[in-house]
Amino acid sequence: MTETFISRLSYVLRQRGLYAALLLWIMLCAAAFMLGPSMPKLEGAPGMQRMSIGSSIYLVLVILGIGIASLLARHRPFPDLGQRAPDRSTALREIVGLWVYVAVVLVAGQFIGRHFFGAGIALHLNGSLMGATRVQSPTEVFTWAAYNGFFLALVPYVVFRLRGYSNAALSLTSSNLKNDILIIVVILALGCTLDLWGGRGILELTPRQQLLGGALSFVVHLFGTDLPIMIFIYAILMLRYAKLASPMTAYLLGAVSYPASHIFEPWTQYGSVAQGVSSVMLVFITFFPAGIMKSFLTVRTGNAWVHLWAYHAISPHVTIDTRLIVNDFNIK
Repeated sequence: MTETFISRLSYVLRQRGLYAALLLWIMLCAAAFMLGPSMPKLEGAPGMQRMSIGSSIYLVLVILGIGIASLLARHRPFPDLGQRAPDRSTALREIVGLWVYVAVVLVAGQFIGRHFFGAGIALHLNGSLMGATRVQSPTEVFTWAAYNGFFLALVPYVVFRLRGYSNAALSLTSSNLKNDILIIVVILALGCTLDLWGGRGILELTPRQQLLGGALSFVVHLFGTDLPIMIFIYAILMLRYAKLASPMTAYLLGAVSYPASHIFEPWTQYGSVAQGVSSVMLVFITFFPAGIMKSFLTVRTGNAWVHLWAYHAISPHVTIDTRLIVNDFNIK
């Protein structure tokens, strides 16, 4: 076991993509820290200096979580995700086609949301993980969940199933259910502990708000962001990245795809070049650490469901975002 661990660690440390990603992250955080005071403040988002420090600390915690997950999965082989993808030319066409489709859905969501509700439809609700700038109506919340769930989860899933890909070929089945459950339970427990430390999050609510708001938050976030992210990034794109690139590069592409899909968060602004730069920088600083963990859980287990249950559906969208749903639905 020791020799296996050392050989795997040696392989990881030889990957140039790892050092390139680390260098880019350091440069991004350094730029955010130095430029923060001169960049425009985005309503609902923390300052760039504060976020660069907070996300760097959070990245350290993510790396520790990856170490724990690695320890729990030490006796199982790494799955070959590339074997589940089609040939290289087909994989490339599917990657490009899916990203074009997702871009159209995200942009269309901005126009549709602004027309009907005064704010675009993004992959998170206004106030999710960040400060809320307004109260959303129940109709808007349900529309958000239905729109994202249909266009970013159901449609891609059905299309790729019709193209002949099985659930196994989409990383939606388990090769080691017992170990997958163990990883889910441990990582989820760690995430919930951090979310609720000091009586925060859902613990600040009344028992009725916890029960009703927690159940509602779980359902709407499951369709509005959890399943969409799982399907189009970690069930489809991730496997095709593995077909075209080295394991480390594919892993990092999966991690980067997570923030890339969030460029239209409710707090982002693109009214000027400066606002656009601030928005993109904050998006990547905010979501890249989470993308690192989601990507790793998928690469290590070969099961896209693991990241959803361990690191998305409950923590943070129940533990933290129940407060948002309770406010939007006026649950007393």
